[in-house]
Formats: sequence, C-alpha cells, structure tokens
Amino acid sequence: MLPSRRSLPVGRAFARATAVNALSAIVLAGACSGGKTAARDVAARDSAPSQAKATFGSIDITDDNGVVTHLAAPARRIISLIPSATESLIAIGAAGEMVGRTRYDTASAIASLPSVGGGIDPSIEAIVGLKPDLVLAWATDKRAGLREKLTAAGVSTFVMSTEDTTDIFRNIQSLGRLTGHDSAATAVATSVRATLDSVRLSVAGKPTPSVIYVVFPDPPMTAGPKTFIGQLIGLVGGRSIFPTTDKNWPNVAMEEIVKRDPDIVIVPVGEFKNNALDRFRKLTGWKDLRAVKEGRVVSVSADLLNRPSPAIAQSVLVLRAAVHPEFAADSSRGK
Repeated sequence: MLPSRRSLPVGRAFARATAVNALSAIVLAGACSGGKTAARDVAARDSAPSQAKATFGSIDITDDNGVVTHLAAPARRIISLIPSATESLIAIGAAGEMVGRTRYDTASAIASLPSVGGGIDPSIEAIVGLKPDLVLAWATDKRAGLREKLTAAGVSTFVMSTEDTTDIFRNIQSLGRLTGHDSAATAVATSVRATLDSVRLSVAGKPTPSVIYVVFPDPPMTAGPKTFIGQLIGLVGGRSIFPTTDKNWPNVAMEEIVKRDPDIVIVPVGEFKNNALDRFRKLTGWKDLRAVKEGRVVSVSADLLNRPSPAIAQSVLVLRAAVHPEFAADSSRGK
C-alpha cells in the first residue's frame, strides 16, 4: 500500500494523508516482455469466479479480509472511507447512494455531503449518526475497533484492498454488486480495459526508456514491481530501473539511482504545485542525474496517479505522455 503521507509535493517529504491502500500492481523487468505481461494482466478479465451471490434480493459478498458482508438489499446509504472507492462509486452511477465522505473527497458530485473525517481516522460518531447501511473501509487498517464498533452499531462494513490492477477491476465489480449497479460496473470496467489496451497498442515498437517514479525523494522511495503504478508504466513502454525488488514501495539508495541513471524521472505532485525540475536540480544526488540535468523530470498529478480507480484510464494517458512526449496532446484531450 502507499506509505501514509498526504500528497506528494516535492521538497515536502511527498506527504500523503490517506494511508490509502492505494497503489499496487505489476511492473515488468524487461521493456518489451514487461509491457506485454502488464497488458495481459490489465486487459484480461478476472478468471476467478465471482465472490458475490444474491438470493431474493439479498447480497452476500466476501471482502478482502475474508469476511462475508451480508446486505438484505443493495446498499442505499453508503459512506466510503476510501477515496478510490468513492471515485469508483461515482463512475458507476452510485454517487446518489452516498451519504458521507472523507475530507479528501472533493468531487463535485459528492462535495456537499458531510465529512466524517479521514479515511483511517474517521469519527465513529459521525458515521453512525448518518445511519449508513454500508461503510467501505481499508482492509489494511490494522488499528483495532472500527469494524467492531460499526458492527456493534448495526452498520455493515466491507473492506477493500488494492494491490494490483486486477484488484481495481474486482473492486469495481464488487461495488457494482453491493449497490445494484452491476451493469454499469461492467460497462465501466470494459471501457477502462479498452483504453488500456489501446494505449498498449499505441506504444508497440517504440523505445523503452528507463524510468523512476519518485514516491519520496529523501530518503528515496519508488514504486516496486508489484504496484499498479509500476504496471502502468510498463504498459506505456517505460522500463523501471528497479525491476526486481520484492517490495511494493521500497526505499532505494541514492547511490544506486545515480548508478542506474534513469532516462526519465516521474514525480507525483499534490496540492503544493512546486516546480519539480527546479527542486530536483537542488537536491543532493538527484541533481547528478542526466534526466535532471537535461530537463526530463515530469510532474504528474498525485491525486490522479495515486488513486486506484477507473481513473487509471486517464492515468495511463498521463504516464504515456511522460514516457513518450509525442503523446502529450492526447493526454490533455483524454485520448
């Protein structure tokens, strides 16, 4: 999961406040073989049988902690503590079923809803007061009490984890099932897959520059080979300079980054719209990279890139433009 910091502004420790269970999938070691493998993982439909079943309108679905969530009928009063799940709900047409949000959810469709606080530190009192019939929460939040307290208050909880793009698609379908928007969820997933496949085909045969995605600059942290960020970079023809690490969000030595000297540095930037290139030109170690000296530091939106939701259809266009600048115009048009 993504380290628990707020956004990722350069020079501010790239803080991101939702310890979001965000970001994870499969980057590929080799340039060409990596892209093809990622495309298969991203574009292929899940082969596993559905975890959800309905009987006389009821829903029983197993969440990512292995707990069966039971609903007598599709949820009509939902609170999402996961920004990416919130985006998925909006995408499948279930925004109208939401009655609460976190302080990090600012989409216009739900901006008027009351906030229950943070995704991992919500107000239990505020949640219960909104009388939800379903709360979506992080599977990796190990702090005791949230699920137990909500269950004691008669509130059903469904927890979610996102470790790769397969999880993204599974979660879209699960949310569709929980809300009765099955058809819309399938349509959204199909559309996202089509975009990813189109992008994969568009970069076939192009050069595969080496890339580092900078989660934090000091100490350096990057996206590992099992993160969906890494997978999408592989899909657009980028080649990670750390293709074999077994950690999702590894700290890496600055000396090793300089030694591997990536062609492109990709920097997720949050609400503090700092000039990434100027800052990296002043940072020890980073300023020695060819990419920094020659201006190949690309800033991308942290809010877009770091939320594993249907928004990956836009994320992959942004990453393609970062790796292949000739696609920059298509990225701004969303094509």
